[in-house]
Order: sequence, then C-alpha cells, then structure tokens
Amino acid sequence: MAVADETAQALWYVAPEKAEIRTEPAAAPGPGEVRVRALFGALSRGTERLVFSGRVPPSEHARMRAPHMGGAFPFPVKYGYATVGRVVEGPAELKGRSVFALHPHQTVFTLPAEAVIALPEGVPPARAVLAANMETALNATWDAAPGPADRIAVVGAGVVGALVAWLAGRLPGAQVTLVDVDASRKELAQTLGVGFAAPDAGPHDCDLVVHASGNPAGLATALALAGNEATVLEMSWYGTGDVPAPLGAAFHSRRLKLVSSQVGQVAPSHRPRWDFRRRLSAALALLTAPQLDALLAPAVPFAELPARLPKILAPESGVLCQLIEYP
Repeated sequence: MAVADETAQALWYVAPEKAEIRTEPAAAPGPGEVRVRALFGALSRGTERLVFSGRVPPSEHARMRAPHMGGAFPFPVKYGYATVGRVVEGPAELKGRSVFALHPHQTVFTLPAEAVIALPEGVPPARAVLAANMETALNATWDAAPGPADRIAVVGAGVVGALVAWLAGRLPGAQVTLVDVDASRKELAQTLGVGFAAPDAGPHDCDLVVHASGNPAGLATALALAGNEATVLEMSWYGTGDVPAPLGAAFHSRRLKLVSSQVGQVAPSHRPRWDFRRRLSAALALLTAPQLDALLAPAVPFAELPARLPKILAPESGVLCQLIEYP
C-alpha cells in the first residue's frame, strides 16, 4: 500500500521578534527516504536569536542556510537544526528507530535516509538534541588542540562553551575553568567536573583560551587570560554587529594567536579523513554522560513556541539549551 502525504506543523520566523506555526505538507517517503515524527527539538539560542531578530548579515545568507531550511533570509524563514524523532516509514533497518536530524522545528518531515542518524545505545532522545551543539564543540576542540596538563579557560558558559569545557576536562591533568559573569553557572561547572571563575578572577597565563560568550567584553577577558604565545580560539558569532577587539597593550609583545572556529567546515586537522556524517555520529556518541542533562531547560510544548520565543531567546533569560517537546 502506498504511503500517503501528511500534514505537518512548522515554526517560521516571519519578522523581527515574531514567529508563527504554519501548516504545510510532509511528502510521502519514496525509495531511500524516511518519514520522521518529531519527539524533541532544541533551540540554538545564539544563532536563532540572530535569526529571530533579523541580524544575519546579507554576506552570510548563503553560508547560514541550515540543512532543509525553508524560505530565505531575512524573513520568512523556517530555521533550526536539532530535531530528534522516530522513523515511522522507511527502510526496515530504520523503521521504529529514534534518530537525530539536522532539520528545522517541525512535527513530521521526510528526508533521505542518509540524512538521519540512529541514536547510539545509552543516549536518550531528549539529550540527543545536544548533538548539533556537541558537533560544534568537538570541531572547536580539534581546532584548539588542547593537550594533557594544559591550563585552559573557556570564557562563556553557554551550551557550546560548557561542552568545550567538558571535552577539555576529560584530558589527563588538564586544568579547565569555565569563566562567566553569571555566578549561577558555578553549579553547572561543578556538574561537568571543571572549575569556575568570574571574569576578574579567571586563571592567567593559560595555555589555551576558548571564547564562546558572544560578547565583545568576553573576548577582552579571553585575551587577558592567555599566556605568552598562547592561542585564543574565537567561537562567538556576532551577526551584523561590529566587534571591538583589544589588540593593543601586550597583545603583540605576548605574541598571542587569535584564531576563528566555525562548524561549517571540518577542522583542518581532521578534514582529510572525516566528513560531516562521521563528525555528527561521533558527537552523538559523546552524549552518553548523564551530567550533560544539566544543559537542558525544562521542555516547552511545540505549540507554545511563538508566544514564548521572545523570553527564551532574550539574553537575560538564563536558558542554556531550550528543549522542545512535540505532541
């Protein structure tokens, strides 16, 4: 019996600070395709705040397109890249499996089977929404190349910064400190097994500093914490904003290196051997640790997203990774 088309509900950003849920068709899967019914999703607060406010620069419209995105920047656009669901139609080896997909926020969708990755044993569906963030953190860790026993500071205790700190903290002898203006992030750092400090009390003479706060003041802190000839890895993306970087004073005399990291390409150290699917699969496999649940905010029902997005995406919200629960 042929599988019929189905109706889906999808979140669209339609104007600055405005979103709505639209009804659209979810095509019946053809050969080599799967139909996925969403279970959980997550908002990428940094990136989606820029999308929600219409601050994606025109020069980045093409590079910022997410997989299976609908519409075009600035508006209207169907955006997002963290969905976990169950395969309800498709190849026998995937049917009934829980999978991760880089897909916008939508109740049901059809994709090529190779565009979904089955969850590994020990990774529950709700935690698996962190896969895209973990992939970014993993790629940044490759770019940063930390070593055992290094003194490492991660400035910005958001989701990606926290995941970078957690990965670095697993290196033997590494002294890893999360640095953030929000003192409540100390509890998160303790859960992840790393240290915590306010910006004015961070560890100096670091071998490596990773900046992930999204705030120019955080970049100034990162440069101040770096030791002689150390690397400062810049993970923040500022959209259309101009960013003052304090490159005077001792920046040159200490011979600091300011290096960018972005998940759109596999880190050069791994690019000859790794493709995007292998990297995402590795990120999923890293999510077996229960302490990573500390990054997830209590789930918001999908239907309530348009009304609750302004508060969730506000810089002062305190939300780390906002979990979305589908009906």
